[in-house]
Amino acid sequence: MTATGIAWADGTTYTIKPKRDGDARLLEIESEISRAIEGRTIDLVVIEDLPANAKSAGITGMVHGTIRAWLRHHAVPYALATPATLKKYATGRGNAGKPEMAVAAYKRLNRELADDNQVDALWLRAAGLDHLDHPDAQLPATQRAALTAVKWPARLDTTPTRPHHDEPRFGRTVVNVPLPA
Repeated sequence: MTATGIAWADGTTYTIKPKRDGDARLLEIESEISRAIEGRTIDLVVIEDLPANAKSAGITGMVHGTIRAWLRHHAVPYALATPATLKKYATGRGNAGKPEMAVAAYKRLNRELADDNQVDALWLRAAGLDHLDHPDAQLPATQRAALTAVKWPARLDTTPTRPHHDEPRFGRTVVNVPLPA
């Protein structure tokens, strides 16, 4: 894994490109994710899940564990969308390639992005916003139906409250962290 992307609710995207190797790379990614999220209130994070045939894939699995542990520690709800589900949502085809995903982002979301990591992140963002009833694009019902394959966390109440120190914080931000296999 050479990089991962983040897309914010406002559509801003960027790529995290760790410079370290081995386990130090995990800490660098965790630090970047923590820095990016800290201080924000978040409704939902959507993470690109590992493909079904790669559930034990070394470094990507460790990155997943690192990020998911951080999210749980900070009471941030998250959903996992498989690459096939994300591709079907974005393009209508579960086996679409990265170029097709980028073209769909350009046509449907009016965005030309720097790399595949940002493309995945933007589509994960769109899926999360769609789930929260704030779709970013008008997609055919067949594409939107792909989201039924995602195990979403319980519906969130975003009514402003004063959370106690042990209660989850919910705001209006959707953060997406695609983790390439």
